[in-house]
Amino acid sequence: MDMMQKITIRSARVCKLCSAGFASKPRKLGKPDLSEKKMNFVDWKRVEFRAGNGGDGCVSMRREAYAEFGGPDGGDGGTGGDVILEAASRMKSLEHLSYVYKGEHGGKGSGGNCSGKSGKHAVIQVPLGTILKEDQDIVCDLEKEGDQTVVVYGGLGGRGNKSFVTSNMQAPMVATKGQQGQQRKLALELKTIAHAGLVGFPNAGKSSLLRALSRARPKVAAYPFTTLNPHVGIIEYPDLEQVAVADIPGLIPGAHLNKGLGHSFLRHIDRCLCLLYVIDLSQKDPWDQFTHLQYELEQYQPHLSERPHAIIGNKIDLPESQSSLPGLQERVDIPVIGLSAKFKTNIDQLKRHVRKLYDEDMKDRRKESTVEVSKKKKEQYKNRVI
Repeated sequence: MDMMQKITIRSARVCKLCSAGFASKPRKLGKPDLSEKKMNFVDWKRVEFRAGNGGDGCVSMRREAYAEFGGPDGGDGGTGGDVILEAASRMKSLEHLSYVYKGEHGGKGSGGNCSGKSGKHAVIQVPLGTILKEDQDIVCDLEKEGDQTVVVYGGLGGRGNKSFVTSNMQAPMVATKGQQGQQRKLALELKTIAHAGLVGFPNAGKSSLLRALSRARPKVAAYPFTTLNPHVGIIEYPDLEQVAVADIPGLIPGAHLNKGLGHSFLRHIDRCLCLLYVIDLSQKDPWDQFTHLQYELEQYQPHLSERPHAIIGNKIDLPESQSSLPGLQERVDIPVIGLSAKFKTNIDQLKRHVRKLYDEDMKDRRKESTVEVSKKKKEQYKNRVI
């Protein structure tokens, strides 16, 4: 049997397997793109927290041989469990949170001076940048890895009759019940932690720019509102410094009136030290985009547009964009960085500018920290008892 006959027989077998449905589908090589998975991103949720109740105290009298007057030996009840929130970097959304969390109740006291078991604490992990609010008042802000806060405290355990013994009352038959644990309803709000935030109109090229700056892979398509959830990418520098950049959904004129996707997602750039305005130079009168973006930021939070920023003229590879770039530079006070996110033109220049803004901010923070440390040392020196 020659080679051609063998190939013909083998192809016929494969066709029979395919028609019968037994042939396996070809697998795609490489790992799946995790950033492109359809995941429900939740950045706001109202949760009820209930701490555990304290255990009741016990009324008991000692009864054993050769102890005629044993006396009271009722133990105290255990303390109820607290509900604790902990910031963890592996958490990216509030989707996993339930609407009610409860701490474990404390155990009841028993005879023989045995106290009840304390309830276990309920530790709930939340993403970095989670803010707790109660009636619009900020209760706590979890910014760093491992930050914890006790949301509700468990109730104290009741006292057994052993603790009521006095010189006038040697055999009390009284015990108290455990206290109820605290209950609170709080709103959890997630604010993405990033050093720089990309702001621009839909289809301005923000997602493509984030792909060019970092290893993040947000969805890129030729229709508006491609980005529905914020994405964070990391710019890595040769000196091992890392700067986080956040990409948020596109803004349109009238977003503060709930047009488009609204502007509630601007909370994710509230912590950014600088803003990067991404302007589509291929559109007519691109300088109007910058004016509209600043107005929408001011409607969300006053003085937000005054934060240190840079203006990026994207899509410089198109002929109409090259003619619009000089007009944009004439109408703004700061230099415009013209680049092409698609072909990665002038990306290194943008990275250097972002690093400059980052170093200036870190320098100011170090000065503030040194001033605070010196103040604390002076206060400790004044309060020192000689």
